[in-house]
Amino acid sequence: MTQPTGLRERFRSLFGDEPRIFRAPGRTNLIGEHTDYNDGFVMPAAIGYYCWIAAGRRADRRLVLRSENLLEQSEVDPSSPSLKPAGSWSDYAAGVAVMLERAGFELCGANLLIQSDIPLGAGLSSSAAFEVATACALLDLSGLFLGRRRLAQICQQAENEFVGVRCGVMDQFTSLHGRAGHALLLDCRSLDFEHLRLPDGVALILCNTGVKHKLAAGEYNRRRAECEDAVRRLAAVLPGIRALRDVSPEQLDGHKTVLPEITYRRARHVVLENARVARAAEALRLGDLAGFGKLMGESHASLRDLYEVSCAELDLMVELAERLPGVYGARMTGGGFGGSTVNLVEAGSAGRFSRQIARAYEDATRIRPDIYVSSAADGAGPAAE
Repeated sequence: MTQPTGLRERFRSLFGDEPRIFRAPGRTNLIGEHTDYNDGFVMPAAIGYYCWIAAGRRADRRLVLRSENLLEQSEVDPSSPSLKPAGSWSDYAAGVAVMLERAGFELCGANLLIQSDIPLGAGLSSSAAFEVATACALLDLSGLFLGRRRLAQICQQAENEFVGVRCGVMDQFTSLHGRAGHALLLDCRSLDFEHLRLPDGVALILCNTGVKHKLAAGEYNRRRAECEDAVRRLAAVLPGIRALRDVSPEQLDGHKTVLPEITYRRARHVVLENARVARAAEALRLGDLAGFGKLMGESHASLRDLYEVSCAELDLMVELAERLPGVYGARMTGGGFGGSTVNLVEAGSAGRFSRQIARAYEDATRIRPDIYVSSAADGAGPAAE
């Protein structure tokens, strides 16, 4: 966890003040995809790649946001009733400030200098990390405190209601609650969670396909609407259900006829994926990495065939990984339609795996992938001075 070189000095030169530094990690999801917004179960881990923010107070109520990655600057007044999304990266920070204000927290103005080493568009939650780091900075500068569970919900609300992406709470929750060396088993309804130790001698290797298909955001919201439609139809024959999390595989198959075929397939993925998360948690507790990896493969196949959020590049990356020595399991991670795969790999094979999969993928696609070797990391907070 190395602070970006020169971030503090750059802040001083831009704003003439001494900043505080905050950081929030990205995340990968080992299993449990598209279950979070269905009140289901997920098993993510924070990763050792971060959004860093150098922050200082302002005398007014405005936020001045400067991205070192994009070399762009934006100014917003989160207390303004006329503030609307600008359709840019700054919306994530503005949305967090707006939702904190709506929740009754009066924020001071702030200068925020942002630098991230989380790859953008790779399905590793760079946006959630930005939201969380912004929230931590604004609350600290304003002398305010908010528990991490509620803070995750407010950051999710910013993305849902201000940015307009109907994501679940997994990404923000993981960025706040990650623990080094552990995966996070999270109930997305109750927000109860358990840290599950990852066995020694394994590495998380993230393979960025280098593609992000344009339909991703619209199709993500479409999948959520399809799941909500399934719940409405099933509630007529299964009174009391609130989400697909409440439906068993047997109940779903027993009432298949009330659903259009495409809706049934979406629901089947979610229902079976929830069951896979429970089995994967038990495999981790037993140290059964082979069993865990098999469940990762089943998850990817379901995302490809039932939920239809994979793509040719993701499928190829998974197929290539499964042929290499030292691999326990591989699957797409994130919303889909491009982005990254997550691979659970024997630590001693990590270097060879990284070289071989990069070469094989580039030979097949003429795209050079970015490969990231990580361990599970701690969650967000102030950086060490």
